[in-house]
Parts: sequence; structure tokens; C-alpha cells
Amino acid sequence: MAAVKDDEIVMVKGRGARVWDADGREYVDARAGLWYAAVGHGRAEIADAVAAQMRELAAFDTFDRLANRPALELAERVSALAPFPGAAVFFGSGGSDAVDTAAKLARRYWYALGQPDKRLIVHRQHSYHGMNAYGTSLAGIATNREGFGTLIADVASVPYDDPAALGALFEERAGEIAAFIGEPVIGAGGILHPSEGYWAAVQELCRKHDVLLIADEVVTGFGRLGRWFGCQRLGIDPDMITCAKAITSGYLPLGAVIISARIQEPFWSEPGRAIFRHGFTYSGHPAACAAGLANLDLIEREELVDRVAEMESVLARAVEPLTDLPLVSEVRAGVGLLAAVEIDPAARAADPGLVERIVTGCRRGGVLTRGLAGRALQLSPPYVISEDEIGTVVEAIAAAVEQAAPAHA
Repeated sequence: MAAVKDDEIVMVKGRGARVWDADGREYVDARAGLWYAAVGHGRAEIADAVAAQMRELAAFDTFDRLANRPALELAERVSALAPFPGAAVFFGSGGSDAVDTAAKLARRYWYALGQPDKRLIVHRQHSYHGMNAYGTSLAGIATNREGFGTLIADVASVPYDDPAALGALFEERAGEIAAFIGEPVIGAGGILHPSEGYWAAVQELCRKHDVLLIADEVVTGFGRLGRWFGCQRLGIDPDMITCAKAITSGYLPLGAVIISARIQEPFWSEPGRAIFRHGFTYSGHPAACAAGLANLDLIEREELVDRVAEMESVLARAVEPLTDLPLVSEVRAGVGLLAAVEIDPAARAADPGLVERIVTGCRRGGVLTRGLAGRALQLSPPYVISEDEIGTVVEAIAAAVEQAAPAHA
């Protein structure tokens, strides 16, 4: 707060992969807002769909037997896209709600099956799972946990790419672990790709130890990796999927948990057998779900998931030369429209403000990116970004890094 209170940048307009601030400055939005602007900014079709829904039924809860048509229709659409059959969908207001819902549901599932000791949720180093109580407690980014004390006690952490460590924890805490949660590709922790065979090993361990697998697709869901879900791209077979962001392209807040038939069974099989007392005021909000439906219409009609797959190599080729720059230790790309430019650890240690100065330099050069976990620059552009706009992004990053380099020569 102290750093930004006198340095606000007020955004007023967006079109496609570009946004404008109140002073008229134009930027290429290399971060798609906070990962979410899949179909790009300024899509009137979504605004029109929301307005039409608001004129009929702007809001109503979905507690007890209540429902509304947009929520039912969007649940059917998402279920049909899900990577497992017979999916049910639970809506909330965003990714943090989705993670809280999935974690509570995992614990409630085991309680319903007569195994109440299975309460522990396992996450990975560098992970990000939102900012609610569960998400904060499951934060693999240490600074996101600092200063809050113990919010959720029943959590455990493992190294981010080490199936052996996960297996050892499963053995050590046998009978206590409800679920393992992981991002197909770690996002806010630095855009870290899994090693070959990682997810296959994780799935085998979860099956062996009867641990639920939650795929956190808040960032990767709805096309970011060139498939509807990152699970499909990386061969993950989860019990639940958390998602948000690109489900509406951020036009209204909406999150969801996609729930497999296995998890549904004790709650749906017979009245009174198991009850999941959980819900949010805005679960299944009709206007938000209308935004989701219009957004999915755009993604399908414009074949944007296929476009992401095609642009994957364009982005990877464009950012590859950045590895030759001073201060850049690694560039991670090649899985969808997702890339990271890692800033040299020694330079960061000597100058803790280095990443943010490079981000500022990019902004002055007309490109919006973001520092991830104090280590890397985020590249997650809208699916509609052009090749020329990707070139502009890379040029701005190169100039900002070179401007920061002399102090470290």
C-alpha cells in the first residue's frame, strides 16, 4: 500500500489485447488482466448478454431448490466440456471460492464415507490457490502466508516437482490425507512446467493411497494451454477441477468446481445420507452465468482454443531470444499462451526491487506485464493477441531489461 498509494494507474478502456489509461496511454495487455481476458477486452456480445439477463432477472440465489436458466445452461455447457463424464458444477464468485469449496467438499466426502480422519489437504511449493482462508493456508508462495498465523491447520506442503517426496508424505500420513491439489502448470508461483511423467506419477500415488486429486485450473482452464482444460493437455485425471477467470473472460466474477461422479455419489444417491451444507450468496448468479454463456459462445465460434494451440509456437519463438539478455536466466514457454521470463537469482538477491523496476520499464514502453513471486515476468496474453502485438511485448521487455542491466554490469 505504501508503495502504490500515490502512483495509481487508472484504466478506462479495453479493446482486444489493448487497454488505455485515464491519461490516454495505450498498452498491450500481456497479462490478460489477471490471466482472465481470454476473448479480449471490449466484447459487446458479452455486455449485451449480461444486460439482457439483468432486465429479466438480475440476481437470485440458488439455495435449496432454487435455480435459474443461465446457471443451469452454463452448468450443462461446462459439464459437457469437462474431461470426465457425468460432471456436476458448483458455482461461486471466483477462484478462491472454488478452492474453498473443493477443499471442504473433499473433507466432507471422506466424512460421509466413514473416514473422518482424512482431513489433510496437500499442496506444492510455489503454488497459488487463491486468497480465502484455504487458499492462504495452501499458499506455496511464502509471502502470501506471512503474518496471518494458522488459518487452516490441516494442510501440508511438498516440493513442486518431486513425486518421491509426495509419496513419502502419503506413507507418513497414511489415513489422514483427504486430497492433493495442484495447478497443471504453476501460475503465480512463476509459470513452472511439470517435468515429464510428473502428473502420471502423482495420479498413481493418489490412486494407491486413495487420495482425491484436485486440479486447480483457475489459470489454465477454458483454453489457456490450447485445450479446454490443462488436464486434457497434460493427461491428468482429477476428481475435481477448480476454475474461474476465463470462464467469463473476467467480464463478471464467476468461479466453479467441476465435480466427478465419484465425489457426487454419497450426496446424490439417497436423501439424507450425506448433506453438503455450503453455498455463497452469488452461487449461480444469473447475470454472471449469462456472461459465461456468451463468453463460451465466442470461444467456440471463433475457435479460440485452437488459436491458442496455433499461437503457442509463435509466442515461444518470439520470447526465446530474451534468454540472451543480461539479467535473464531462463525463459519458460511452449505450453499454450503462457510464458515466463525469469530474472537472474543473483541479481534479484542483490537488488530486491529489480523485477518491479523491469515491470515499470515495460509499462513505460507500452506493455503491461507483472512480477510473479518476485522472480519472473508474466506473459499470459488474451487469446486474440496478434503476432505483431506479441512482437511489441517482446521488444518492450528487452528494452526494460537492458535499461535495468547497467546497474548490474
